[in-house]
Amino acid sequence: MDELVIARSLFGMTMGVHIIYATLGVGLPLMVLVAELMYQKTKDKDYAIMATRWTKGFAVLLGVAIPTGTIAGVQLSLLWPGFMEAVGRVIALPFQIEIYAFFLEALFMSIYVYASDRLSPIMRIVSVTLVAIGASASAILITNVHAFEGTPAGFDIVDGKFVNVDPWEAFFNPSFIVTAGHVTVSALMTGAFVIASIAAYKMIRLKKGNTREYKFHHKALMMGLAIGGIFSLLTSLNGHESAQQLHAYQPEKLAAAEGLFETQTHAPLAIGGFTDKEEREVKWAIEIPWALSYLADDSFETEVLGLEEFPEDEWPPLFVHTLFNSMVAIGSLLILLSIVGFVWYRVLKKGSFPRWLMWAFISAGPFSMLAIEFGWIFACTGRQPWVIYHVMKTEDAVTTSGNIGLLFVLFLIIYIILMISTVLVLRYYFKKNPVAREIDQ
Repeated sequence: MDELVIARSLFGMTMGVHIIYATLGVGLPLMVLVAELMYQKTKDKDYAIMATRWTKGFAVLLGVAIPTGTIAGVQLSLLWPGFMEAVGRVIALPFQIEIYAFFLEALFMSIYVYASDRLSPIMRIVSVTLVAIGASASAILITNVHAFEGTPAGFDIVDGKFVNVDPWEAFFNPSFIVTAGHVTVSALMTGAFVIASIAAYKMIRLKKGNTREYKFHHKALMMGLAIGGIFSLLTSLNGHESAQQLHAYQPEKLAAAEGLFETQTHAPLAIGGFTDKEEREVKWAIEIPWALSYLADDSFETEVLGLEEFPEDEWPPLFVHTLFNSMVAIGSLLILLSIVGFVWYRVLKKGSFPRWLMWAFISAGPFSMLAIEFGWIFACTGRQPWVIYHVMKTEDAVTTSGNIGLLFVLFLIIYIILMISTVLVLRYYFKKNPVAREIDQ
C-alpha cells in the first residue's frame, strides 16, 4: 500500500480516537459547572452528586486524552516532517499557548477533585469555571492549526521559503473565529447529549417513575437535553457560517460537499444521494432549489463555483458529500430530540417519557459523537490534496522513512486495548460506587 495512504490512515486513526476523549474533555466540565450552579441555587443534593460523579468520569477520560494527544503530536513530527517545518516557521504560536491552557485546566481540575470539600461555594464554581475555560482554550488553540491549514495567512513564499512571517496574522487567520466557535459549541453539545444518553439508559433500567434514583436520573436527563439543545442550535448556526467560509476561501470543498459540478447562480442544495463522478451528478438526492446559493452568501443570486472550475487532480474525494449530509442530518435530529423532550415535559406536563422516546434519547450521545467524527473527517479530507491549502500538498509533507504499516498495526492494537480499558475502568468505578448509595447518604 502507498506510504501516503498508510500515513494518513495512521494519523487519522489516532485523531479519531483522541477526538472522542478531547471532545468529552471540553463538554463535561460545562455539565459539572451547571450542576454546581444548580446546587448552589437550589441546595438540591442531587446536583452536587452529579457534579462529583461527572468529575470522576471526566478525570478518567482526561487521563486517556493526554497520552493520545501526545501520540498525535509525536506522529505529526514523525509522519509529516514537511508540514511541521512550515508549522515551526509560521504557526507554532497556538502550540506554545496551548501548554498554558492545559496547565490551567490540570491545575484547577486537581484543586476541584482533591480539595472541593474544603473550598467555599464560590471557589468551587471558580475552579470548575477555570477547568472549563482551560479545556475549551486547549481545544481551540490546537484546532487553530487546522484553521490555518484551510486558510493560511501571515507569510509569503519566496523561492520556496517562508518569509515575512507574521505569527499573529497566521494565528488570527480568516477561519479562526468560525472554526474555534464550531469546535467549542459542538463539543459542549456532545458532552450534554452523552450525559442525557446515560441518564436515559439508567431510567429504562430502573423502570419505575417514582423512585429516588429514577428522579435523580430524570434531572440529569433534562439538564442534558436542555444544554444539548441550546448548543445543537448554536452548532447549526455556526455551520452556516462555516459554509460561507468555504464559499469564500475553499470553493472546491463546498462544491464537493454538495456534489456541484457546474458553476451556477441559484444553485440547488442536494440532500442525500451519492456523488457520481462519471455522470457528474448526485444520484437519488433531494434538491432544494436555490438553497445552496443562499447558504453560500445569503443571496439566491450568489454564484457558486462548481468542481469543473478546478483541475480534477485537486478535487477533494467526492464521498465528502455523504459525510457532510450525515453530519447535518444528525445535527437536525438532535435539535428535534431536544425540542420533543422539552415539549413533552414542560408543555404537555407529562411525568415520564414513552419507551420509544427514551431509546431515542439514548441514541443522542452516540449520534452526537458520530457527528463529531464525520465532521473532522469531512474537514480534513475535504481539504485534500492539500495539507496547507494551495501552499503544500499532502504528498509533499509525508515522511519518506517507510515501514509505516507495522506502526499502524501496533497503534491499532494499543487503541483497542486503551478504549476497552477506559470502558472497563468507568464501569468498575460506577458499579462499585452506585448513585443509590450516594443519594442515601
